[in-house]
Amino acid sequence: MKFKNTSILFAAAMTAFVFVSSCEDGKKKEEQMRMETERVEMETAEKARVEREAEEARMKEEARANSIAGQAMKNEDLTTLVSALQSADLATMLSEPGEYTVFAPSNQAFEKLTQKQRDDLMKPENKQMLTDVLTYHVVKGAITSDKFAEAIKGAKGSYKFKTVKGDELTASMNGDQFVIKDATGKKAQVILGNVEASNGRIYIIDTVLMSKK
Repeated sequence: MKFKNTSILFAAAMTAFVFVSSCEDGKKKEEQMRMETERVEMETAEKARVEREAEEARMKEEARANSIAGQAMKNEDLTTLVSALQSADLATMLSEPGEYTVFAPSNQAFEKLTQKQRDDLMKPENKQMLTDVLTYHVVKGAITSDKFAEAIKGAKGSYKFKTVKGDELTASMNGDQFVIKDATGKKAQVILGNVEASNGRIYIIDTVLMSKK
């Protein structure tokens, strides 16, 4: 009888041991599964972050390449303007997000200036003067040709607008072409208009505009 009781106790102990071991194994497996799930989720999140950052970088680079500055750099008729923008540290502004309209003087427009004027503008000590000239060609906001024509018509043929420099330009129409008059009375004709950029519009003009001293 004593042997039988001992056998029962031993069996009960073994059952309890197996049960406890089974529970511990279950907990270990559950913990391993949880850790594996967390690892996969972290890897997935990291992969998504890397892909998102890569896509954002690609989009920024694409926007920069298609910006006003980027478009100007690709245009062989605007090489003088690009050099001037870089000298005045304005290329960055015109490559970043925003909305601008730029009346971009062509190479031929700069050639209308005297050699002395061109040399003086590019001197390091005259950087502020160059900046003033260039910002006189920049307007905040992207002005499409339709909006431009509508504004001129609404102003009875003579539309005044303020530049980034703070001085005004006057726009009018000569047939179906835009004409821009500066503060000195000099007129520039738009030879290529409404060039779309990621941060605005470009109008190429045939004369460098000057504000009053």
